[in-house]
Amino acid sequence: MRVSHVTVRKRLMIVFLVGVLIFAIIDIRLGYVQFVLGDMLTERAKDSWSRNIPFEPKRGEILDRNGVPLATNMSAPTVYVIPRQIENPADTAEKLAKVLNAPVEKIYKRITKKTSIERIPEGRKISNEKAKEIRALGLKGVYIAEDTKRYYPFGSYLSHVLGFTGIDNQGLMGLELYYDKELSGQRGSVQFYSDAKGNRMPNIADEYTPPTDGLNLMLTIDSRIQTIVERELDIAEAKYNPDGIIAIAMNPNTGEILAMASRPTFDPANYRNVPPEIYNRNLPIWSTYEPGSTFKIITLAAALEEKKVNLLKDHFYDPGYVKVAGATLRCWKKGGHGSETFLEVVQNSCNPGFVELGQRLGKEKLFYYIKQFGFGEKTGIDLQGEGTGILFDLKRVGPVELATTAFGQGVSVTPIQQVAAVSAAVNGGILYTPYIAKQWVDPETGEVISRRTPKAKRRVISEETSKQVRYALESVVAQGTGKGAYVEGYRVGGKTGTAQKAKGGRYLKDNHIVSFIGFAPADDPQLVVYVAVDNPKGTVQFGGVVSAPIVGKIMEDSLRVLGVKPRKEQMEKERAWNDPKMIKVPNLIGLTKKDLQQQLFNLKLDVSGEGDVVVEQAPEPGAKVKEGATIRIYLAKKTPVSEEKTQ
Repeated sequence: MRVSHVTVRKRLMIVFLVGVLIFAIIDIRLGYVQFVLGDMLTERAKDSWSRNIPFEPKRGEILDRNGVPLATNMSAPTVYVIPRQIENPADTAEKLAKVLNAPVEKIYKRITKKTSIERIPEGRKISNEKAKEIRALGLKGVYIAEDTKRYYPFGSYLSHVLGFTGIDNQGLMGLELYYDKELSGQRGSVQFYSDAKGNRMPNIADEYTPPTDGLNLMLTIDSRIQTIVERELDIAEAKYNPDGIIAIAMNPNTGEILAMASRPTFDPANYRNVPPEIYNRNLPIWSTYEPGSTFKIITLAAALEEKKVNLLKDHFYDPGYVKVAGATLRCWKKGGHGSETFLEVVQNSCNPGFVELGQRLGKEKLFYYIKQFGFGEKTGIDLQGEGTGILFDLKRVGPVELATTAFGQGVSVTPIQQVAAVSAAVNGGILYTPYIAKQWVDPETGEVISRRTPKAKRRVISEETSKQVRYALESVVAQGTGKGAYVEGYRVGGKTGTAQKAKGGRYLKDNHIVSFIGFAPADDPQLVVYVAVDNPKGTVQFGGVVSAPIVGKIMEDSLRVLGVKPRKEQMEKERAWNDPKMIKVPNLIGLTKKDLQQQLFNLKLDVSGEGDVVVEQAPEPGAKVKEGATIRIYLAKKTPVSEEKTQ
């Protein structure tokens, strides 16, 4: 059958149109792939060709308030390999293993893995010397990436506060964990391209994405005061061999923590060398225990605020015990203190006297003030692991519970709660949130990114009540149980504390936490210091005997560091028989050598300079020093009268 020309033409036209349609679809698809999907597909191709050598960011440094580095970084390069680029795996493994002091078999397994890039565990955070050795070998497929590791220049200094980091520079404890996000920064990398065989593509340039370093953290800590605290805790640990020691120094007018330490301690760079219970517990904020007599400050402040007592006019008789609801509560002094004013009740830390104050207040008022001073809740300090303490449920508080609470027994508090509360009692009546992170600083520009300011929670007592509390506590140090904290030239106030430790519902025998909390100057407090010593050995376990002298030494040196000048006027100390005799330094300026020989005083002279007349002396006239102390004097030639007039 013959096909007509018309039919052939129609068929050809259909084929042509179909062909045009197919080519149009192909062209459109190619155009879509090239112009729409092109960038995406190129990036995917690059991803399959690319190899990344990571560059770790520098973790932000932690500095004290004066810019002294407390936690910083040191270079610690890391070894990476591109397995497909390695030409001789056996030789490469042997050379690498020798430098890294690692088994050859382990290195060989790593460098022959079917992966695009492999990090060598044995080559993590190595020294710069070892990195230089590996570079000198010129091994193909072996790369050295920049990395850092944390460095703590002062070792165990401030360890529980700083905390530490892991192998990947991630924060694991302390401030390193609490502010890990801000300190960490963001990783960078060097990206290069290679074919399926691992050979580098010469026509595609490497791409470098710089890391973003973490922010620097400046603390409220003053390293000068921290050094003083660490020194005194080391001395106390050697002297008393205690189960533990706690110390906190704070600015009572802001809540800034100036120093914080505890024993036992550890080196953050070698935290694995000590049991977890040592590095996991920052005792100044974590531990809870009966405060003992330091808690009497709260009862005193509440009674004064509610006008339940006049310290000088009201009297109390202490027979050595008080009976409450059939229970006998004893004073620490056998036989009691007899008749005393309530100022003497405070000075003597008389338990029955404070039971009387608690009864005058009543349970509702006493517990109201206890909670107002911040007990029973976290202070909000920016460190993890803070404890809350334990208070009696008000519904279950009977006469005995009220009485024991009034002198610091039967309640459980943390050291940081006590420091914050006593600061409020002496700073004019304002409770502040303690804090330790002062500001964040850009490591490149030095610009302050953010700054924390003091946070006042509430007014607890009036200015007038706070003034009376300061006066009473200054008398405790000058004439009461806190004489060990007395510092010549500085008005120091404070309170002792001696609390029995409990275990299994019973108090332990001859096992106490002895403490002292002090502040100075008493008329304008700039520093509050708390020290608690857990079960000191070879001594009488009283806060006034063990802890008060430690606080006194910390106070004396710290106040000088803070620029607080000594004064000649202070509350006179009631001297014990074994206290050294104190004498006033005479004015020696202007005296000649002959005059000095005729002076009768129990002081030693350290003479320097050439001349006949004293022109300088230290300490200055009027200052109090121990009998037999050394006075430094400087001699110079006497200036003629005519020369004086022309000057």
